[in-house]
Amino acid sequence: MTVESALRGAAPHLLLDSLRTSLAQQYAASCADLLLIDYGFTSLRPVPPVQAPAGVRHVPVDTGPAGRAFRTQQPYLFRDDGPTATVCLPVTVRGDRLGVLVVLLPPDRATPGTVESLGRVAETLGHALRVADRHTDLYRSTRRTRALTVAGEMQWDSLPGRSCTGPAFDLHAYWEPAYTSGGHLLDWSVTEDELLLVVADGAGPGTPAALVSTLALNAIRNARRAGLDLVGQASLTDQALYGQYRGKSPLAALLLRLDLATGGTEVVDAGSPTLWRTRGTTTERIELDRQLPLGMFEDTVYATQRLRLLPGDRLVFVACDPGDPPHGCDPGDPPHGGENEALDGPVARALARTARLNCADAPRAVVRALRETPRDVPDAVLVVCLDWHGPGAGRSGAATEGDGGPLPPSPSP
Repeated sequence: MTVESALRGAAPHLLLDSLRTSLAQQYAASCADLLLIDYGFTSLRPVPPVQAPAGVRHVPVDTGPAGRAFRTQQPYLFRDDGPTATVCLPVTVRGDRLGVLVVLLPPDRATPGTVESLGRVAETLGHALRVADRHTDLYRSTRRTRALTVAGEMQWDSLPGRSCTGPAFDLHAYWEPAYTSGGHLLDWSVTEDELLLVVADGAGPGTPAALVSTLALNAIRNARRAGLDLVGQASLTDQALYGQYRGKSPLAALLLRLDLATGGTEVVDAGSPTLWRTRGTTTERIELDRQLPLGMFEDTVYATQRLRLLPGDRLVFVACDPGDPPHGCDPGDPPHGGENEALDGPVARALARTARLNCADAPRAVVRALRETPRDVPDAVLVVCLDWHGPGAGRSGAATEGDGGPLPPSPSP
């Protein structure tokens, strides 16, 4: 039986036991441990029980062989003077980084071919973890450095994850706080033809905000799965929120449709988070015509705006808690002038500082840079980074070994 077959047949809470047995039989592995990234994206935490002879504690994500494999998303082979070689393998599903698989092998089995084969095992493990999460709390419990609030639990159960990638694009997100909730909303859907994305500002702290976002998210999904376009999705969500809250809990959101064949983009800006673009060496805010936030009034009529992406473009969405936000995070702010105009600077500088980072690392770096600014930044911040590579784009990686104004409008059809 192959390792992949063993994983598919294993009980959800026994994935690691099944994997260890198969790796020992087929690769002579003496040890295999799975480290999962915590909710705060700060450390890699071992799934119990730990098999390593010396034990494995949580590993800071920014250091060590496991951290290197996680950051670079490349297998890392570490040889020392002992009787084993250590292979650290990223566990990732369609761009969403789950953790690292650490395998100890006899030195003579630690070949490039074996590392490549184990890389496929780690990929299969990632898919198995996604399925197992529906049936056991083991892996979600492992990811916690401390208890989640109820609002945080609602947010993590509602949002699709942090990342999604395809041949033509990379999409990555990072938000703080991780263990509580600012009510941020993020969702996407991908087909062969299009990427649909929605990003919304936080609706305030705690469970009430999480309830608003959860209702909005399910309304958007309901409309999207019924085949409605962006205007229909915005309208149905507007009606659902207004029907429940009568205008007392509006949600500032941006809905986007990206044509994966052309880069043509449609946007519904419902009092939305700020949208920025990096093209070449230039970073600028995209000024959209703001419409009313979702749920503010009954039967609001929405309209789309058209943008065009060029290969190499990066879009960054910055969503904030409505209290004391940077420019553009408060749906009631004017688009120009006043104190808010001066607050564009910290966001622009944070984006410029992180422009050379890859899409996966940029959102976290932007949030960190904003936290270092002298101006107050809201407690709750969501940053989403979308890199457009263009139709037909493809990327590949190889295993490594070591020793220790608005965009130009789309052309008319």
